Amino acid sequence: MTTDTDNVTLEDPRTQYATPKFKEQKQSLPGSEDELSPKADHGEKSYKGFGRLKGLNALITGGDSGIGRAIAIAYAREGANVAITYLNEHEDAQTTKKLIEDAGVKALAFSADQRESQNCRDAVDKVVKEFGSLNILVNNAAWQKTYEKITDIPDDELRRTFQTNIEGFFYFCRAAIEVMHPGDSIINTSSVQGYGPSAMLSPYAATKGAITNFTKSFSKEAMEKGVRVNSVAPGPVWTPLIPATMPKEDIPEFGSSTLFKRPAQPAELAPVYVFLASGDASYVTGEVYGVTGGMMQV
Repeated sequence: MTTDTDNVTLEDPRTQYATPKFKEQKQSLPGSEDELSPKADHGEKSYKGFGRLKGLNALITGGDSGIGRAIAIAYAREGANVAITYLNEHEDAQTTKKLIEDAGVKALAFSADQRESQNCRDAVDKVVKEFGSLNILVNNAAWQKTYEKITDIPDDELRRTFQTNIEGFFYFCRAAIEVMHPGDSIINTSSVQGYGPSAMLSPYAATKGAITNFTKSFSKEAMEKGVRVNSVAPGPVWTPLIPATMPKEDIPEFGSSTLFKRPAQPAELAPVYVFLASGDASYVTGEVYGVTGGMMQV
């Protein structure tokens, strides 16, 4: 017997979450969830797990906030033990750690600057030591800043962007593939910027294009061990990185260029990461999944 409470209710995706106009706001890098207005939705109240990752062990870089926090919540509620790395956002990281623990699984949270290869290897080793294995690696941490002109980009900022966004991915993949087994998976966060780059985000966009290329090339090598490698390419997502890196006058209309006329919430991306990490994606590798609000069509 089916009752009304058993029915699925679908909402208009254009108005399901907060829509512009947002208030002008500015944060200092790397940004804080507490200062974000309106608050982002990471699935704290909405995500329900079904045991799709039960007993697996995951490492999510940049898991303290934004997309990383949403993935961490989803993975934990699907039954995985979850470790997150972060740069220096200690308060946000502890909040995410508690959300993981509240799901009844093991949690780890530790600071790791992924510009140094040894830090990445140490992170992987720590997960294996504490959890017993590493089944899922999500390369998600990123660095971005906006610039009006290429001549405005300092050398150290250019280096930092590439070191964080692409070298760090290589370092983590290199360490992870040595301890992974057939059926395990790696998921790299790319971006719609890798396909339709904005002039003011040229260093960031270049690294995202490189991540897409790296995902496809590394998937061929990783499959020799039975490990799948895929990528998720988000469009504009409402995270602390936005007011921390974009001109404050651009914030009120952030995301309005999508077909939905709004940015994504982190919670809307997490199910794709769950699918790619699960056995449901057993024949999927070297792919890039766009979650862009239609921007790849625009």
